[in-house]
Amino acid sequence: MTGRAQEAKGPAGRRRGTYLLVAAATAYLAAALLDPLRTAEALKFSGYLGLRIAPIMILVIIFMGLMNHFIAPKTVSRYLGRKSGLKGWALATAAGIISHGPMYVWFPLIQDLRSRGMSNGLVAVFLCCRAIKVPLLPVMLYYFGWLFVVLLTGYTLLAGIAQGIIMDRMTSEGV
Repeated sequence: MTGRAQEAKGPAGRRRGTYLLVAAATAYLAAALLDPLRTAEALKFSGYLGLRIAPIMILVIIFMGLMNHFIAPKTVSRYLGRKSGLKGWALATAAGIISHGPMYVWFPLIQDLRSRGMSNGLVAVFLCCRAIKVPLLPVMLYYFGWLFVVLLTGYTLLAGIAQGIIMDRMTSEGV
């Protein structure tokens, strides 16, 4: 497990979460005292946003649970670890391209994969390749043409891979 993952799961991580919750509640209380109508609007919007991301979060949590039950850390390390080779890079690239929803809902899953052996470079590739949106490619083709879309997609893939390699080297994981 990485140092950050251990921090977040220990008592200090729980304390930090409690502080954040208390700070947010205090801020909302102060805002409610200063401007009750706008605070009510903000809470309503927060609830709306929570309802929009809830289905995605539930799917990610279910996926993480299934992964924890059926996939051993050794398997993750084999397919997404430092020694996974081209297979790992291809898998991280493809997963980044086909993943949907807000990026932040993927963070818990990625952190879990990192704790099981996923390399930092493959995390970077996954996050970079999320910029390629398959459902939007036809719209881009319509507005910008084939050459632009092919070049942009190719450059995005190359940039993601380059960032993954740089990340691995900078975090001393090797390639």
